[in-house]
Amino acid sequence: MDTLACEPEARESQKPSVIDFESLFLSHYPGVARAVARVVRDHARAEELAVEIFLKIWRNPSLQREVTEAWLYRAALRRGLDELRQRSRRTHYERLLGFVRRNRNPDPEEIHSANEEQERVRRVLASMAPRQAELLLLRNHGLSYEELAAAQHRNAASIGTLLSRAQEAFRGRYIKLYGNNE
Repeated sequence: MDTLACEPEARESQKPSVIDFESLFLSHYPGVARAVARVVRDHARAEELAVEIFLKIWRNPSLQREVTEAWLYRAALRRGLDELRQRSRRTHYERLLGFVRRNRNPDPEEIHSANEEQERVRRVLASMAPRQAELLLLRNHGLSYEELAAAQHRNAASIGTLLSRAQEAFRGRYIKLYGNNE
């Protein structure tokens, strides 16, 4: 009889974690999806990526102890950035494949110039402090000062100054490495 009496208690002890996850999902999903959408600029894809974030939490119980609102939004921003990187790679290879399929000879100078400029920007960003580079990339993808502050665990009032410093650092490094092309 004791084993039967313990089973309902065991089931009830499992219910709060499910209810907690459900309440976490219901309360934060719309905001997480919006944060991802600000980065990827595709609402439908943002919803899919937001679900992936919550699935990761649901599948990994050890993560559930770490999850906070800030963690969710930072994960959303990182997942959005990962999506942009994947798109960029996919677009690059599709363009190259498109050139081959059309039997069109692309203008090598245009391709080289565009690739060279992208590589310059990547080198400058890679040489900067990671927080500054992240700040510039996130701002470039349309995030507001409040969203930037949440992503970097900073005070929203200081984001303008930090962003200005990051832009100056980028500009200075670019000019130092490649000269002023204006």
